[in-house]
Amino acid sequence: MSTILRRLSPSEATGLRTGARHSLAEHYRPADLIVLGLGVTIGAGIFSIAGRQAATTAGPGVILSFMIAGIACLLACLCYAELSSTMPTSGSAYTFTYVIFGEVWAWIIGWALILELQFAAAVVARAWGEIAVGALVNAGVRVPNPELVADVLVFVILVLLTGIVALNARVGLRALWVMVAAKLLAIGAVIVVGMSHIRVANFGDFYVPPKTLPTAPVTVLEMFFGEGQAFGWFGIFAAASAIAFAYIGFDVVATAAEETVNAPQAVPRGMIRSLVIATIIYIAVALVMVGMVSYTKISVEAPLASAFRAAGVGWMAHVIDAGAVLGLTTVILVLIVGQTRVLFSMARDGLIPRALAVVSRRYHTPSRVTLVIGAIAIVLAEFVPVLTLQELVVIGTLFAFGFVAAGVIVMRRRMPDLERGFRVPLSPLLPALSLLATLWLMVNLRVLTWAYFVLWMAFGLLVYLVYGRRHSLLARPRFPVEHMRGRHRR
Repeated sequence: MSTILRRLSPSEATGLRTGARHSLAEHYRPADLIVLGLGVTIGAGIFSIAGRQAATTAGPGVILSFMIAGIACLLACLCYAELSSTMPTSGSAYTFTYVIFGEVWAWIIGWALILELQFAAAVVARAWGEIAVGALVNAGVRVPNPELVADVLVFVILVLLTGIVALNARVGLRALWVMVAAKLLAIGAVIVVGMSHIRVANFGDFYVPPKTLPTAPVTVLEMFFGEGQAFGWFGIFAAASAIAFAYIGFDVVATAAEETVNAPQAVPRGMIRSLVIATIIYIAVALVMVGMVSYTKISVEAPLASAFRAAGVGWMAHVIDAGAVLGLTTVILVLIVGQTRVLFSMARDGLIPRALAVVSRRYHTPSRVTLVIGAIAIVLAEFVPVLTLQELVVIGTLFAFGFVAAGVIVMRRRMPDLERGFRVPLSPLLPALSLLATLWLMVNLRVLTWAYFVLWMAFGLLVYLVYGRRHSLLARPRFPVEHMRGRHRR
């Protein structure tokens, strides 16, 4: 048992413990991290999620849902910020857990992050293909076989973005800057034009009387209540759970810590600022959506586009299409970057084949593991119905959120003297609230999602016992080991 609970020391977690062939060069500056965060948190959902949740769950109170979701994610972000400032390494929650809780828990979190990031890249790529085809059709282009065209476009975008990430980190960063800027221009146009068509009466008093849904319980929470509900305060909080998923992605910024100049200060600032900006933008779009049309008349399929058409500015639909395509492109790019860094760290620690942790001397990137990730994403996006399994992305993310929140509390007690570039205020209260908020979001997921997640984690634990435990660098006598009950060594 002591072997699987062995811990990595903080100095080994952040040091160049495995040689130059396994270390990453610094590419990112504080502004780059903000762009990285906005690139992954703002996707096509910004044009649809407010309308869908207003029409089906929260009514005009969806504005409050966005605020609640933003606060919940900010709590998690603060916890990530503290641990990233203490251990600025590419492994993010995986490495934090390795140091705080031990190897087996680190593997479990790493396995959850693989589920989150790898599945997310495939899900978003699939959605990108469908939206791109829809944009072509809306632009008047004749698409004879939409499904085939979508398949081809998915393959092309994944090959292109994987190549960019694998061959040159700086080129990928420049491309991200350009696409995020264009995406924000499109969103800005939606907000500015939409504001001129807002009718205050559509907001009502932000509260719609609750009603019971005539459906069988689907989520864990509904199993306890016995039936689903919509609108009222229950609907507002339920919508907040769905909306929080739109903010997910800020944690990917933490995976860039090892490649960031002055990471202990830059990473917390970049992560928090990007999430705050994204929250403000989401709330602004939600205000436009709810203000332009009554929640009872919102088109669930294309909320914003139909609202602009009803207002006589149908040309905005093309701006929304362009913003959606650009939004998902940046999400795919950043997800590939994040997944590359997590797998790179796990390989560097020996839990998966160390051959994947080699940094290309020519391109100065972990190109080998990037190509593997890209290939897997292509297979998943092309041959697996990933859009029906997208909640698996969410549960993997929230699982990591919970460990990070608990990690802040435990590390404050176990390693109080570690130098921190950022500290969560009012600890342990705020980390505890973050943990509770995470649990609330998780019980709003479907029971079927939980079942799939348990199976995935059980399979992952088997992989660890068969391979990871034996090949871990900590299993080598020459490597410093911190056991669960051992004293911390700075």
